[in-house]
Amino acid sequence: MNTELLMARLEAKHPAEREYLQAVHEVLLSVEDIYNQHPEFEKARIIERLVEPDRIFTFKVPWVDDKGDIQVNTGYRVQFNNAIGPYKGGLRFHASVNLSILKFLGFEQTFKNALTTLPMGGAKGGSDFSPKGKSSAEIQRFCHSFMLELWRNIGPDTDVPAGDIGVGAREVAYMYAMYKKLARENTGVFTGKGLAFGGSLIRPEATGFGGLYFVKQMLETAGKGIEGKTIAISGFGNVAWGAATKATEMGAKVVTLSGPDGYIYDADGLNEEKIAYMLELRAANNDEIAPYADKFHVPFFPGRRPWEQKVDIALPCATQNELNLDDAKALIANGVLCVGEISNMGCTPEAIDAFIQAKVLYGPGKAVNAGGVATSGLEMTQNAMHLSWSAEEVDARLHQIMSDIHQQCVRYGKQPDGYINYMKGANVAGFMKVAQAMLDQGFLG
Repeated sequence: MNTELLMARLEAKHPAEREYLQAVHEVLLSVEDIYNQHPEFEKARIIERLVEPDRIFTFKVPWVDDKGDIQVNTGYRVQFNNAIGPYKGGLRFHASVNLSILKFLGFEQTFKNALTTLPMGGAKGGSDFSPKGKSSAEIQRFCHSFMLELWRNIGPDTDVPAGDIGVGAREVAYMYAMYKKLARENTGVFTGKGLAFGGSLIRPEATGFGGLYFVKQMLETAGKGIEGKTIAISGFGNVAWGAATKATEMGAKVVTLSGPDGYIYDADGLNEEKIAYMLELRAANNDEIAPYADKFHVPFFPGRRPWEQKVDIALPCATQNELNLDDAKALIANGVLCVGEISNMGCTPEAIDAFIQAKVLYGPGKAVNAGGVATSGLEMTQNAMHLSWSAEEVDARLHQIMSDIHQQCVRYGKQPDGYINYMKGANVAGFMKVAQAMLDQGFLG
């Protein structure tokens, strides 16, 4: 495999898809050596088949706002790869959604799902519709219209969507209601459902919980502990909430949260009351963090990011490419021990290179944030068995899955000097599983 030649072809074919090309390039650089050790992969053109999605659905979504005016958005579903199981991945409703972002997320999801050891393929979808500022009635009408187009292409053994940015339990419920009305079946075709109709306990906080289980193992493998460490977290949605909750339980001190308006620095660290207030802000459809500063009388830094603070651990929990090279240099200069992407592709390639060069423990999103989709897989299992597990049972299984992912990363990422390149380990482990499944299934696999 010639990575640069392959990337040149992809860039010529998809010139404007920056996020997708970035994700593909990162994986190809990591797996090039092991790929070239397997001539059977090259003969079967595994890479050429793997970097392109199986199919993409693009459709208009007309809906009526509360004034009676017709609005039109664009909907997408990218079914990337189903070599190891049904397509699985969230739906994102946000003004920034475009095909490049969804292809990048679907590509990442393929390897992330492979790492969980559960039989799930990779997919992603969503719309440029933003729930912010919309009434529940408007969101319901949009969700119903979205599902009118998508429902034929999903199913419990075909493609199982879930939530993502802008899609929570409310939006999943509205879409699921329309799906079962059209399909005339009540099956677990969505994950992230409400507990009253097939949802799993600890699903909303699972991404954050799983991220902290992984980070804790990273530190322990390096002979360090998490108790007493200071942590910078970005965002304050479900992912940040789960991460802050679990980090605080583990005895760490979470000192930052952020929104698009800036970040707060809370030197005393979060506690139960402060974490509960995060949920209040989200419930009010507020994406600004400044009210936290007013309520708890802590400094607020408008228009800035939390990575300038001196902390032991940095956890991006918001969106892609939110931590750049300058941020990485600031963290390294301040002696950061560990960086874990609990958001998808939270660091730019230059930032990742800087962390690895400085021998900082760096965990990529496809490993660190796999707890969310792992628990979605556990929800699918519960639905198929027509039962529900206790929170303790789900949490124990999640903990084991994250431990298994960590072991795979160590296996493929440990260098001769003892440093563990978790990015390479995660990419190679996920790739080998998907590639072998595709090889076994022939040219249609």
